[in-house]
Amino acid sequence: MNPAVLALEDGTVFEGQSFGAPVEHTGEVVFNTAITGYQEVFTDPSYSGQIVVLTNPQIGNYGANENDSESSRPYIEGLVVREFSPLSSNWRSDQTAQHFLTENGVPVISGIDTRALVLHLRSRGVMRGVLSSISTDTKELVERARKSPSMNGLDLATRVSTPQVYTWDRGAIAASPSEDVGDPAEARFHVVAYDFGIKRNILRMLVQSGSRVTVVPAGTKAEDVLALKPSGVFLSNGPGDPEPLTYQADQVRKLVGKTPIFGICLGHQILGLALGGKTYKLKFGHRGANHPVLNKVTGRVEITSHNHGFAVDPDTLNLNEIEVTHMNLNDQTLEGFRHRNHPVFCVQYHPEAAPGPHDSHYLFGNFIKLMEGGK
Repeated sequence: MNPAVLALEDGTVFEGQSFGAPVEHTGEVVFNTAITGYQEVFTDPSYSGQIVVLTNPQIGNYGANENDSESSRPYIEGLVVREFSPLSSNWRSDQTAQHFLTENGVPVISGIDTRALVLHLRSRGVMRGVLSSISTDTKELVERARKSPSMNGLDLATRVSTPQVYTWDRGAIAASPSEDVGDPAEARFHVVAYDFGIKRNILRMLVQSGSRVTVVPAGTKAEDVLALKPSGVFLSNGPGDPEPLTYQADQVRKLVGKTPIFGICLGHQILGLALGGKTYKLKFGHRGANHPVLNKVTGRVEITSHNHGFAVDPDTLNLNEIEVTHMNLNDQTLEGFRHRNHPVFCVQYHPEAAPGPHDSHYLFGNFIKLMEGGK
């Protein structure tokens, strides 16, 4: 088995075994605490530019399949695990996780102490790193990590966005023969979805809720969106720093008051910028499938799926126009808000899950109500 090295910009080095592709990639090293759903993590475009550490000690044991992909390919720069299984044992598996990552050029390092690595990232903060399965020169790899791009100021959303307009008409997919997801509701509404790195399960949930969906590139003008005569506009998740996306924020600002708007993750951050707010980088971000969020409207606690490294500063929002609706119970960061005068709302977390719990599926129903003309 070939060796692999993970080197961090602060000089910390982890040595292990190589799986996946024999390549070398740089990226921001982050961690995700979800127990299952590794393929969804691999293929979430929001992980573009990042090397992902998974805290579940065994990864790859249930293989990979077409239905669990959240995009057309993996977007992670590399994978770091305690134990990587080259075998798969699951009736849904089409191929091994190792083959899936290898054919898509993703390097994997296995056999390291991921607990020590995560504790290091929690105390020092996420940092740049390089994962190599072709070089073991640790001094040189640390230097490459230090010279790699910082996530601050990095526009990755336009890089991963679709280059052309397309339509999506597929609803929810059952995970087992016993699961009855039902047929999609009648498509009474037309949603135009901005693709900043959109996940497929968001598109499925929009269709399942009763919408036909037109997906447009991240740089689409507001006038062109309105020319499509949308019942509502959706702002998707995506990677990178929201602060450079001033053009996108300008276009969203033009849409406020013209059509209902629903934003998730990066879409939430762009909406915050469009409404005069500011964003900031979290020390180590939120990435997992069990984060508690307080719904301040209902008083209920929702267990939610997260994947973000930036947040909107609620103190920079005009609370005469904006109502805070959701707060993170772990660190009190802003998780959702809505406009007091226009049909506009958003959340920082992922109500579509994939992976994660379904506590927040109701938000897609709320979007339908807004498009029906409800408050």
